[in-house]
Amino acid sequence: MAADVPPRSSPYDLSFPALQALMDQWGEPPFRARQVWEWLYVHLADDWEQMTNLPRSLRERLAERYPLLSPPIQATRVSSDGLTRKDLLRLADGETVEAVLMRYERRRTACISTQVGCPLGCVFCATGQVGFRRNLSAGEIVAQALHFARVLGAEGGSSGRSLSHVVLMGMGEPLLNYEATVEAIRRLSDPQGFRLGQRRITLSTVGIVPEMDRLASESNPWGGPLQITLAVSLHAATDDLRNRLVPVNRRYGLDALFAACRRYFARTGRRLSFEWVLIAGVNDSPDQAEALVRRLEGLTAHVNLIPLNPTPAYDGHPSSREAITAFTAVLERRGVPFTVRLRRGTEIQAGCGQLRGSL
Repeated sequence: MAADVPPRSSPYDLSFPALQALMDQWGEPPFRARQVWEWLYVHLADDWEQMTNLPRSLRERLAERYPLLSPPIQATRVSSDGLTRKDLLRLADGETVEAVLMRYERRRTACISTQVGCPLGCVFCATGQVGFRRNLSAGEIVAQALHFARVLGAEGGSSGRSLSHVVLMGMGEPLLNYEATVEAIRRLSDPQGFRLGQRRITLSTVGIVPEMDRLASESNPWGGPLQITLAVSLHAATDDLRNRLVPVNRRYGLDALFAACRRYFARTGRRLSFEWVLIAGVNDSPDQAEALVRRLEGLTAHVNLIPLNPTPAYDGHPSSREAITAFTAVLERRGVPFTVRLRRGTEIQAGCGQLRGSL
């Protein structure tokens, strides 16, 4: 008999081994765990009664122990073009997080949160401006992606409407909630579960160096290293400027951060992305672009340039078109791949750096 499985409030907080242990503890045959898992992550069931190949007695026991509830939507905002939707989701303890669904011609991307708030205090980020409340569980992280998968599924139509990408770029620093974040990635990419390819998952970090090294050493239960994309929120290429914009740089400076990036690439073979919020008169000069190029030498990388989105407690402004052109000219001349990201959802405060956990 398996060891006792402690009660959890949500079935999404059960790993597959924990679900197997629960079925064993309850005297159920082993195949029941796989059936439940597929209902949760393949069929996206939102009611135990939908699981008609389970005995009624088991459905009732599961319903009593693990209420199968999607995070209730406390509020929703949709952009005027209908392409971006932001939901304020209420957690079981009453805390709230924001998650965003972005629709593109060929992609449907969920931007999900890993913490309630954030402790890092990046000056231009609304999440950091409200402070830190708590970490999310793996189940609470996963449930946000499943929520939008159901939203898209309810619309019907072709497979092009299904959720195609997940970015861990919502509220919080994923690597400060390491175990839950990695478990959520494995859950979403489980080939016998939700089946989202890991190359369609992006994790954004400001650069928590020890956890970047830890992430580089992670492997999958089915073999091989994690194949996610690591995106580093950089925003400055000199320590004095980055110290002001991203305070954690005082602990993990740029030399240490880029050494970790090179180790990550060497161990995983995965190209890194670098995010750079363009702030007028702050970090959009050609000198900063040249410093960035020097930092990237010998590293396979892509730079995502994001004109600043407004937040309540920061009085900066997005860079002008002329400044962006001058900045990107340096990158282009030096052969650094880059994209100037299309601003999405800013009118509903759903853009990069705008999530606060309240509408």
